[in-house]
Amino acid sequence: MTETKETKSRKLSKKEARKIAYEKLSSALAEYKIGIKEKRFASQLKKASKLFAADIAKAVSRQRQKIQKPTKIKAVKSNISEQESTAVV
Repeated sequence: MTETKETKSRKLSKKEARKIAYEKLSSALAEYKIGIKEKRFASQLKKASKLFAADIAKAVSRQRQKIQKPTKIKAVKSNISEQESTAVV
């Protein structure tokens, strides 16, 4: 009985993104399922979820990269004495 541990920095795969998109689309479009055959409805949802999955996986990985690498803020040196002397001349 081995337990698998998920890491926090785990990448969202296209397959997982496709499953998530399929579930959300099917619940959102459940009322339109009545007019269409169930098999055709499922196949069309599968196609739509494949289209979204690649972009969703890329967007999630970009967000995680931005979170992991914070931008460095460099202090700007202000030479007040130099600016005043050049303004007077």
